[in-house]
Amino acid sequence: MAAITPLAHQAPLPKDRILLKEAPSDEAVPMDVLFVGGGPAGLCGAIELAKLVAADNEKGGDDAIGEVEIGVLEKAAELGQHSLSGAVVNPKPFRELFPDIAEKDLPFQKQVTGEAVYMLSQTGARRLPTPPTMKNHGNWVASLGEVCQWLGGKAEELGVNIFTGFPAASLLVEDQRVLGVRTVPVGLDRDGNPGSGHEPAADLTAKVTALSEGVRGMLTQTWLDWQNVGSPNPQIYALGVKELWQVKKPLDKVIHTLGWPLPRDAFGGSWMYPVADDLISLGLVVGLDYKQSTLDVHELTQRLKLHPFVKEYLQGGELLEWGAKCIPEGGYYSLAERRSGDGCVVLGDSAGFVDVPSLKGIHYAAQSGIYAARAIFAALKRGDTSASSLAEYDRLVNDSYITKDMHKTRNMRLAFKSGFWKGAFKAGLMTVSGGILFGNRIPVEEDAADSKAVTKPEPFVPDNELTFSKVDAVYKSGNATRDDIPPHILPKDAVPTEVAEMYAAMCPAGVYEVEDGQLRINAPNCVDCKATDVIGPRWTPREGGSGPQYKRM
Repeated sequence: MAAITPLAHQAPLPKDRILLKEAPSDEAVPMDVLFVGGGPAGLCGAIELAKLVAADNEKGGDDAIGEVEIGVLEKAAELGQHSLSGAVVNPKPFRELFPDIAEKDLPFQKQVTGEAVYMLSQTGARRLPTPPTMKNHGNWVASLGEVCQWLGGKAEELGVNIFTGFPAASLLVEDQRVLGVRTVPVGLDRDGNPGSGHEPAADLTAKVTALSEGVRGMLTQTWLDWQNVGSPNPQIYALGVKELWQVKKPLDKVIHTLGWPLPRDAFGGSWMYPVADDLISLGLVVGLDYKQSTLDVHELTQRLKLHPFVKEYLQGGELLEWGAKCIPEGGYYSLAERRSGDGCVVLGDSAGFVDVPSLKGIHYAAQSGIYAARAIFAALKRGDTSASSLAEYDRLVNDSYITKDMHKTRNMRLAFKSGFWKGAFKAGLMTVSGGILFGNRIPVEEDAADSKAVTKPEPFVPDNELTFSKVDAVYKSGNATRDDIPPHILPKDAVPTEVAEMYAAMCPAGVYEVEDGQLRINAPNCVDCKATDVIGPRWTPREGGSGPQYKRM
């Protein structure tokens, strides 16, 4: 059977336009610390740092740190509009960051009181024992977007500068030091010429630049490559498609499923979470190392909703929102050897702080921001933001529950590379032994190096009641991208038809189409899920405010 290796058809990372070895503009906006990305890592880091600065100045004395300008740069028009997760949240770092706020008053929606795991066949559902890693009692169902909006308000109360609608396009560097970032210009036409509302790129400088840009961050990829920072395994990813439904039948528990509609040679599963009595979050996550070239995560999500077990909750309901996002799945062995350097630290999903067996990453991202803030504060007090000074951040993370949790489950996701049933058997033994059995590193390749058998897609016609096309789904994401925006997707010059068909199936937003055997790119459809950057054409940031406008995702 013919096969495709996506890496052979992927354009290289455009490092020459991301890493700028030039002096910042004379009109650069000076910050002391700049968090690039307004997710939980960046916002929690900014809040903790502002609190540390305020407490130090309140104590007074000759060594008080004085005024510290803290900025958060976010590419969405408003905080939370590009934030998407299932999401069931462990409140631990939020309790630490806000000890005077009752847990019920934190920005969460519903506490988990029941849970279940099911194995699905095409028409049946068999309940399984809930693995210890997937138990969620005491955790909270939440909208990640609402969490980020709430955190943004708290940050502004503390004097943090929030810059929304400003994607970072490049790192400004000198020798081995990061000096800040340059943003994406606004108002360019399709050919890159200034149009109405044009605003040039802006430079922001900082003593410390914290890369909290989320999954598969371009700046992070480039910084790691430039600094020759490796990891035992490359990072691997999954793609998640999520929908928010208003329903008539309440869901009383957190539900996860395995099995159908996934083929046996794909890793993943689905979820249904009770957001409110009349709201359900549901979705499907599939590892991007799947083996069939035309596997389509969006379409599988539509098929999932026709399963009797899921359909009974959705019947008569309404799809309110749709979105998609990638997730770093490599775990412990994919963590970079260091996440700090001269004037730079890497946080959250950018660093790969996600534990797949427990389906958790938000609280690790938030905690990494808190640790980064503590290391940055100490570095500022010393007047030394060099790599050796900021290495305190790595020490804090390495000694924390983030790394300890990920070490316990270090091979559970990787075990499924040998097939579902073998992987499940090994993962069970790893759980019982606390990660000791099968604990030696399982080596893996990056997703783009994993070959895919050339297949043809199965026909699927949406009913527009429970199931929807990609075009209709993108509409539900609130996508607000101009049609004449400059291209931000970078393909190789030409790709074979079967590769173009793989891209069309892979992208949940219908960015790619095949016409007369040729690849056609509908770039404005993009919702920044980043799957394309993993196994397809490269993604680069667009002008501020482009992409989805999630409300409760």
